[in-house]
Amino acid sequence: MNTIEDIRCFLLDMDGTIYLGNELIDGAKEFLQEIRNRGGQYRFLTNNSSKNKQAYVEKLNRLGIEATKEDVFTSGDATIFHLKKYTSYQHIFLLGTPSLEEAFREAGFTVYTERDEKVECVVLGFDTTLTYQKLWDACDYVRELPYYATHPDFNCPLEGGKFMPDIGAMIAFIEASTGKRPTVIGKPKEPMLEAILETYQLEK
Repeated sequence: MNTIEDIRCFLLDMDGTIYLGNELIDGAKEFLQEIRNRGGQYRFLTNNSSKNKQAYVEKLNRLGIEATKEDVFTSGDATIFHLKKYTSYQHIFLLGTPSLEEAFREAGFTVYTERDEKVECVVLGFDTTLTYQKLWDACDYVRELPYYATHPDFNCPLEGGKFMPDIGAMIAFIEASTGKRPTVIGKPKEPMLEAILETYQLEK
């Protein structure tokens, strides 16, 4: 059995593990320093697809944690990886924030946020700009087209023991209307792990 000394790279969640909202969790910074002291590495993972890598880097830096974009991997990144590896879809209807839209466009996808006959699949992210029209359009599309969700979480933890509704609530809304469930990419699903291992050339 491997011991903690045998682990060369730690994959660490952020929301609720490194920080809660805008507050660093006690002991998090010291734990990261101990990994470095032992010659190890770490990568920050998050199911929260509402922000891009740069936004997370800036947040970690504000909290006193050194990080670059190479250190951060989101469920949005994993979804892009999965679609590019296993599908030929180029035209996606996306429910997501502007930063998630930007990430998909930078990866070479054509992103639609309104109805268009060229749409080939639906991607549901943690969309804090969500409107009823977006949900309605998504419901119409998923009755006929492949449908993916960046992650399954029902709530996003905040400081003070509070929560904000997450993508799981949106998945439930769409399922109640259409009977359809998405292919889920993020933790704890296998596609997220596969994307991380291949991206960082790691072994389990």
